[in-house]
Amino acid sequence: MKLVEKNPEAAIVLFRKAINSGDKVDSALKDMAVVMKQLDRSEEAIEAIRSFRSLCSKQSQESLDNKCGKIDEQIEMLKRKLKLIYQGEAFNGKLSKTARSHGKKFQVSMKQETSRLLGNLGWAYMQKMNYMMEEVVYRKVQMIDPDCNKACNLGLCLIRQARYEEAQLILDDVLKGNLPGSDDSKSRKRAQDLLTELRSMLPPPHFSDLLGLDDEFIKGLEQLMNEWGPIRSKRLPIF
Repeated sequence: MKLVEKNPEAAIVLFRKAINSGDKVDSALKDMAVVMKQLDRSEEAIEAIRSFRSLCSKQSQESLDNKCGKIDEQIEMLKRKLKLIYQGEAFNGKLSKTARSHGKKFQVSMKQETSRLLGNLGWAYMQKMNYMMEEVVYRKVQMIDPDCNKACNLGLCLIRQARYEEAQLILDDVLKGNLPGSDDSKSRKRAQDLLTELRSMLPPPHFSDLLGLDDEFIKGLEQLMNEWGPIRSKRLPIF
């Protein structure tokens, strides 16, 4: 605690090392998020929790949500940041600015920052199960800065709306290597897993589909059979 008070930046570095080494991840992640918020780095705290929460125990998930803040608050914060960008206030008329992530400073372009914020906004809408807004956001970000990870998120969003054909086309693009990052093994595995999940949800094929017959032909055949009337079995002669 003394280190947090004297040098919070150094404390964040130590918390991150503890998380990466698997040392008391629950408490390290919570404490790191608290310190980040104290330094007015709330968005970085939210991203850290989103990235590392899978390493934490089930018992800690609710308290992590409390540290992260309400989803509605996250959505409003992200929308405010995006609004500052398109109003020209976030970058002060420049094409890039200095940002901070994982305790390091680096240059980020307006396009990269917009893509990152939209990706986080899509994730927040997913948590709210607002799939229509999630789809809108992920389609926008794919127009700005397409990548396979966000494509998988969009595919999952469409699956949850039972729009399986659209989802399959997007996931196929990932597996065919049509998107940046498609060579990443984790992204390809995720796309394959989503396709497997999608196929398990599809209804079994109709008999006419197995024969390769179209609906119009089947309906005409059924109408003809109805005109013939019910088929009556003929009795065999008894000898």
